[in-house]
Amino acid sequence: MRPERNSKYHLSGRLFIFEGSLGGGKSTLAQKGAEFLSGKGVDVLLLGFPGKEPKSLGKLVDEIHRNAGSFGVDCLSPTSLRILQIAAHIECLEGRILPALSNGKTVILDGFWWSIVAYGTVAGISSDVLNAMIDLERAAWRKVKPDILFLITGHAPSREDHSDNQCPLVRSTFERLVLEEKGNYPVDVIDNSISLQEAVDYIFARICNPNPRSDKSGRLRQESLSIFYQQERKSQKAKRSREDHWAPTKTTEVFDTYWRFAAERQAIFFKRLKGEKLPWTKDPILRTYKFTNTYRASDRVSQFLLRHVIYEGEQDPNEVVFRTLLFKTFNKIETWKLLIEELGYVSWREYGFESYDRILARAQENGTSIYSAAYIMPSGGSSFGHAFKHRNHLCLLQKMMEEHLPARMVEAKSMHEVFELLRSYPMIGDFLAYQYATDINYSTVTDFSEMSFVIPGPGAKDGLKKCFSDFGGLSEVDLIKLMADRQEDEFARLGLQFLNLWGRPLQLIDCQNLFCEVDKYARIAHPEVKGITGRTRIKQKFKPGSAPIEYFYPPKWNINTIMKETLSSGKELPGE
Repeated sequence: MRPERNSKYHLSGRLFIFEGSLGGGKSTLAQKGAEFLSGKGVDVLLLGFPGKEPKSLGKLVDEIHRNAGSFGVDCLSPTSLRILQIAAHIECLEGRILPALSNGKTVILDGFWWSIVAYGTVAGISSDVLNAMIDLERAAWRKVKPDILFLITGHAPSREDHSDNQCPLVRSTFERLVLEEKGNYPVDVIDNSISLQEAVDYIFARICNPNPRSDKSGRLRQESLSIFYQQERKSQKAKRSREDHWAPTKTTEVFDTYWRFAAERQAIFFKRLKGEKLPWTKDPILRTYKFTNTYRASDRVSQFLLRHVIYEGEQDPNEVVFRTLLFKTFNKIETWKLLIEELGYVSWREYGFESYDRILARAQENGTSIYSAAYIMPSGGSSFGHAFKHRNHLCLLQKMMEEHLPARMVEAKSMHEVFELLRSYPMIGDFLAYQYATDINYSTVTDFSEMSFVIPGPGAKDGLKKCFSDFGGLSEVDLIKLMADRQEDEFARLGLQFLNLWGRPLQLIDCQNLFCEVDKYARIAHPEVKGITGRTRIKQKFKPGSAPIEYFYPPKWNINTIMKETLSSGKELPGE
């Protein structure tokens, strides 16, 4: 163990932790590990969480958990129980574990705070409360890190207070924790479907030699156990093929993850579209966190924009551009519905600053957020002088319309020209101008190929940095275009079945967005690969239950009819 700076203890002992589902075999293996080391003459201390030692807080908490009534407690909520267990953990850590390690003992711990997360999630504790509790536990454990955490996983039944149908949620939570924690200390995952002797042999070998590179037994290799349900590591042949194909650039392991993510996220899209039930994927990261679709136009907000903003109402360019830019300014479905509810319909011909301002200001006064959290909109106070940014945005939109922006878009000769028109206005940077140009191009106002122009946003730049360790003299735009051009080759190289959008391959906007999404995905899957911003967490968790979408794409793509026929007839999907 490495001593922690400014720590009260000089930690010279070793710590091995056994974690997993209740009844999954972790206690048996922890006991076997302790017996093995003791037989080798090692001074071993075997402890359990929350604790079973007489006169310990952990023992008391365990008794309260099992029989709260005998202590005069009528109701013990799941949150209260976990807080008590965390208190017992910290008492054991500070009173037993740290002193033992400082005296050179080897500590084997049966259980860890991971179970608090897993069974707290099953119990329905809100993620905010659970995260706050675990932050306290993490803070206490900053003094010491395990030499190895063994996670015993499989399909063993859990305790009597957790029914079998809840086991998948426990397992998926452990899967997520492996991905989040494996960069902080070594984690070995052992499937309890193997024989007890195999598991014991492997654990003994790892305890004797914590360095996985020097484990020559070949049994249960760590690299094949580190990440749940992940694709096999790329073969050396595939790696050489990629490096040759992408010379003079140098790619990282995240490069292949980009393509695997694109294929798996699109597969999830089609499973949801066909009405399949959860889970739609075995990928623990995609099951835990929220990611946008592989195709930008398939996302919920883009679908609402297409069906209810662009193609619902007059198709005069002035009206289409006004509706589109108004919606995208706030980028929030609820704000659009509010305007429709108050006004009846949205129209540039009958636009009035005061009426729109009144509706939006009243919503904000009532505590309603009128802007999407997808990206931050500049306030525009220096350009138009209002204290409330929605007023500045209304002024900007009015300025665009009064300067005949829609007519100039119609006359534009390229998507780049539309981008430059938008970019010339205050508060509109490269990112917004490209997004708006793409949205306008969904309509009949312009009709340019999405393969003709691309601008990488901040998230995409982070993803590019993670996929390429060396750009080889190429620009970010060059690399995005190459990704689009070579998509079929890359899916084939990795043996991936990619279900395209009814014959429509990934466009530049999609490849750009995928870089942004793989940047987030890599924070968990490849924490050792750093981007530009250095972000390490994914903020939004996946929450199932949103209403199904009746998908609709720009009619000029010629997708809608074939999509309906395929879904109604049960024909094979594109690429199957």
